[in-house]
Amino acid sequence: MILIIDFGSQYNQLIARLVREHHVYCEIEPPSISLDQIKALAPEGIILSGGPGSIYEENSPRVDPAIFDLGTPVLGICYGMQYMVDALGGQVRKAEKREYGFAELHIKDAAGIFDGIEKKTKCWMSHGDNVGRLPRGFRATASTPTTRVAATENSAKRFYALQFHPEVAHTPKGKRMLKNFLFRICGCRKTWTMKSFVRETTREITSVVGDNNVILGLSGGVDSSVTALLVHQAIGNQLTCIFVDNGLLRQGETAQVKELFKKHFKVNLKFVNARREFLKGLKRVVDPEKKRKIIGRTFIETFENEARKLQGVEFLAQGTLYPDIIESRSAFGGPSAVIKSHHNVGGLPRKMRLKLIEPLKHLFKDEVRILGKELGLPEDLIWRQPFPGPGLAVRIIGDVTQARLSILRKVDAILLEEIRESGLYKKLWQSFAVLLPLKSVGIMGDQRTYEHIVAIRAVTSTDAMTADWARLPHSLLGRISNRIINEVRGVNRVVYDISSKPPSTIEWE
Repeated sequence: MILIIDFGSQYNQLIARLVREHHVYCEIEPPSISLDQIKALAPEGIILSGGPGSIYEENSPRVDPAIFDLGTPVLGICYGMQYMVDALGGQVRKAEKREYGFAELHIKDAAGIFDGIEKKTKCWMSHGDNVGRLPRGFRATASTPTTRVAATENSAKRFYALQFHPEVAHTPKGKRMLKNFLFRICGCRKTWTMKSFVRETTREITSVVGDNNVILGLSGGVDSSVTALLVHQAIGNQLTCIFVDNGLLRQGETAQVKELFKKHFKVNLKFVNARREFLKGLKRVVDPEKKRKIIGRTFIETFENEARKLQGVEFLAQGTLYPDIIESRSAFGGPSAVIKSHHNVGGLPRKMRLKLIEPLKHLFKDEVRILGKELGLPEDLIWRQPFPGPGLAVRIIGDVTQARLSILRKVDAILLEEIRESGLYKKLWQSFAVLLPLKSVGIMGDQRTYEHIVAIRAVTSTDAMTADWARLPHSLLGRISNRIINEVRGVNRVVYDISSKPPSTIEWE
């Protein structure tokens, strides 16, 4: 197990994912973690992440310096390096020249963390402070033309520090450096696999739940589906999944969920047709935030009504993921900037008084997909692109009506069919259609038309924090547009969104 201390780096999750790629388990914790908590985790190694602060600034984030007395190997990255140097008696100062982007790294000794790496290699720098004086027992092990101490170590105590970022793809040998730290320095073993995760998690769920019952709101998405199967594997019919059909789903989704979970996996599944209630609440509502609140409130009310009909329910299972936990925890004192709030974290209705089961809370999205495969979920579901909780309601700009939903469903089905047939579905983070609150003049069969406009959105991304518009082939865009206009009554114009995030968001609402 590796412990990562989050000093606010935008790359802290990337560090964790790279550690886990080596089949070593890790957790990210804020610097406020106590020494007793660290001892209880008993990590084989500690990684101090980068961060936006300067160590000499007031209120700069710091972890208990007693970590350096535990006898545990420590790797400091960027700000983490500067914290290590400062905490152990060295000096950090403002750099005469800041260093951002690619730099040529000159390695003095290809050993330890640099074992097997050539003496000249590229690295990715992002800092405005430098080490002025090293702590006693440390030596500089690498430099760049701008930075005298680009890496340092005290090999006797197994302390290593890098001014650059080994976790990013721009440092081509960075993975090898992390691998050296994990296995050569910390002595980790490759025991983190999805098989071991399933075995340990099902045992834990069984122990915690006992003879009680569990409910889960099944949406048909990747996270809730994987959670449902994992809990079902642990406790069988003690789990009841509630699927609320809000009328805002894509074409055929309700039938697919029924077929897969009820018939194939034999999950105890309750279906609730609440289309009328959702549409009634959304009538003439155009503000996107109001839409979300109405949908969220109606879902909770519907879910609670169904939950009350069940006996012996003590637990609510949710598909909360690790990024949700990390980002939401940052809102309560962690150093990372708060990116968004999450409906799964702290979103349990107070009236329900149920205990939470969140079996995926230490997994990243890519790990959830691997877990889904391990549990036998079909490829189509495992690789399903993200779909917003409020469904098609936030892909209809303006009033949500049955007629407009019908148009968007048909458009969406055509778009996804063409994207899949082109072989691009897995390469795109998201691809979807948006129905605009506008109409345009067109000509069909020598007659004037005045019909809806549809926008197509397709983006590439790794984590949805940033995204670029996808350069779809013109021939594919042509087929999509031609099919939509010919096959969907009420649409006579298709446009393509070529904005990136930032400054735009991925979804339009």
